[in-house]
Amino acid sequence: MTTLKLDQFLPYRLSIASNAISDAIATAYRTLFGLKISEWRLVAVLAEGGAMSQQALCGRTRMDKVTVSRAAIALADRGLVERAPNPEDQRSHLLALSRAGWALYEQIAPKALEMERRIFEGIDEAELARFSEMLDRIEAGVEALDR
Repeated sequence: MTTLKLDQFLPYRLSIASNAISDAIATAYRTLFGLKISEWRLVAVLAEGGAMSQQALCGRTRMDKVTVSRAAIALADRGLVERAPNPEDQRSHLLALSRAGWALYEQIAPKALEMERRIFEGIDEAELARFSEMLDRIEAGVEALDR
C-alpha cells in the first residue's frame, strides 16, 4: 500500500502556501482598506476587465455565487461599485467600479504589487517566470479534471 505523506503531497502544499499568502494579504486589506479578499478580488477584476455580470465574476474569480453576491452587495453598500441593467440579459445586472471604487483601486494596486514583490523577493525573475508557466499548466490540469 502506498502511504500519502501530506508534507510531500503537492496539492496540499499548494493549498497551504495559498492560504498563507491569502491570510497575509487579507489582514493587510482588512486593516488598510476595510476589505475582505473576495471584495478586493471583485474590485481588481472589474478594474482589469470592465463591467461584467456576477456570473462572469464567478468565472473570473473562481468564487461561488454566494461569495460573489455578498462581496458585490458589500461593495455596492460602500459606493464602490454601481449596478446597471445588462443589455444582453435582462435577468442580470452589470457591475462596474464607481469613481470611489477606482480611487480605492488606485490606492490598493501599488500595495498589492509591493506585497507580491516582498513575498517573492528571494526568487529570481527567471524562476518566477517558470513558476508562472507551471501554475498555468496546473490550472489547465485542474480544468481537464473538471470536464
